[in-house]
Formats: sequence, C-alpha cells, structure tokens
Amino acid sequence: MSKVKYYYDSENLAYRKIKTKKTKKFGFFMLFLLASALFGFLSFVILLNTPYFETPKDRLQAREIDNLKLNYSILNKKIDELNAVAAAIEERDNTIYRTYFNTAPISDEERKSGMKSKNRYAELEGYDNSKLVQKTTQRIDILTKALAVQSKSLDEIVQLAKAKNNLLSAIPAIQPVKNENLKRIASGYGYRSDPFTKARKMHEGMDFTAKTGTPIYATGDGVVARADNTASGFGNHIVIRHGYGYQTLYAHLSKYKARRGQKVKRGDIIGYVGSTGRSEAPHLHYEVHKNNRVVNPLNFYYGNISAVEYVAISKLANQENQSLD
Repeated sequence: MSKVKYYYDSENLAYRKIKTKKTKKFGFFMLFLLASALFGFLSFVILLNTPYFETPKDRLQAREIDNLKLNYSILNKKIDELNAVAAAIEERDNTIYRTYFNTAPISDEERKSGMKSKNRYAELEGYDNSKLVQKTTQRIDILTKALAVQSKSLDEIVQLAKAKNNLLSAIPAIQPVKNENLKRIASGYGYRSDPFTKARKMHEGMDFTAKTGTPIYATGDGVVARADNTASGFGNHIVIRHGYGYQTLYAHLSKYKARRGQKVKRGDIIGYVGSTGRSEAPHLHYEVHKNNRVVNPLNFYYGNISAVEYVAISKLANQENQSLD
C-alpha cells in the first residue's frame, strides 16, 4: 500500500489527507512507462551487441562469414599455384622463345601495368573483411592481366615462328645441280682466270659442270624475277627472289622450265644445263646475293650434302683455276 500523506489545516486546527489529482497521477504513470520502455530498448540493444546473445539468424550469418573466409583462403592458395605456373611460362617466354626469335623480352612493369591504382577497389571498402576481399580481387586482376599479356605474347611468338619457317624455306640451302649429275665443280667463288681474256678477275659464283639437259633445281622458295637472255654474258638465265634479302642467279641454261612471276619451292626443277651466252662448255653458273651483295654460294649447301661431301666440294671450289665463263 502506498503511504497516506497528511497536511495541517491551521484554520480548522486539524490534519487532513493530501489528495493527488488524477491528471498528476496519470502523468507519473506515463513517465514510468516511458522510462521503462527506454530502459528495455537500451538493454535489448546492448544484448544484441554482446556475444552472449545471438539469434538463429546471427548464428547463420556467422557460419556464412566463416565459410566465405575459408573459400577466400582456398582461392588464394589456388592463385599462388597459378602465379607459379604463369611465372614459369613468362620465364620461358622471355629467356627461350623471345631469345630464339631475337625479340626483346616483356618487362614486369608491362605485364602488370595499370594494377596499382589507389581508387581501383574503392567500392570494396567499408566492410568487416574489406582488406581480405580487396587483396584477393587485386591478385585475381593481376593474374588476369598477366595471362592476357602472355596470351598476346604467344600469339606473337606463333607469328615469329611462321616467319622463321618461311625464312628457313627461303634461304638457298641446296646445290642447284645434284652430285650424281655432276662431272665436276669447275670453278668456285673468288679470283679466277678468265677463259677468254686469260686475265685474273673476280668470279662471283660457282660453275657446276654437267651434261647439257641436266636438271637445275631452285635452291630455296621464292618467285622467279627473270627468265630471259637479255643480261650480258649470262645467256639464258633465271633469277629467283627469295625474300629476306636473298636472291639467286642460274646462268647459261639450255632451256627453261619456269617463267617470270612463277612461285617455286626448294627442289623444283626450273631449267636445264646448257652453254648459252659467254660460256666455254656446258655448265651452270650459280650466284647467291644477300642484301644486294654477292656472297660465296659454298656457305649455303648445308641442306642436301654431308660434312664429308662439303669438305670435298670446298677443296675443289677454292682452287684458283680457270672459270668457264
């Protein structure tokens, strides 16, 4: 029971009960309810933010977060493995493939350019695990960029390889007359005695002595640039442009089997041995030109002769004798 309060009435010389107004009672009651509600709300908020009070939804979210952290950890391990594989490919690309094709290696800065922007991952900030998500995302981006650069590099290597194959096919690499059809190598590259004037002068090719009508073979892939007899001294002759600075000349032919503008492959028959033009006997005069300079054809017979045959031909070709043209 609540205490009854009195007051002294001096006029009537008596004690009287203090009566509380109903509105005041109601105000006190509402104030009590408001204070109770506020206290309850604050207590609820405090409990929600303590580890001692978890709802089923909170426990589910916590498990999902732990699961995501585990997945990110596994993902980072896989990224480590992929980075190791990518690094090995990059190493071979720079030190083997590009070295072989005489191409400059790709620098690390070029492979990883554009990956260090400060604002690149701004949308991932402000979360409990932002650093983990940002770091993993950045590592994936760096790996993706490296793979894209490497893919482009390998495409370039493929093109270089195709060009290399074309180069190897274009280089004059065989004898224009087969050994079994040769009588002898009459004269090689260098200063020789002219058969008509007997003066010593530069002989810019090699003379292969063979019977008239012996097949002559293209020594590399190319296009026939000339097949006529308008050049002084060469008689019927063929010029093949191989590309990459290479050009070959075949002179004193008896007849042609190739025409101007025709594409030929190494080993194709392009004509036959003869003695047209300024020639003393049936033979093929053969020249190799590199970047508009005459070079020794002896250096280009590695495609169809053995080391022993090369030594024998070299000895014959280097003898200072009389040429046949």
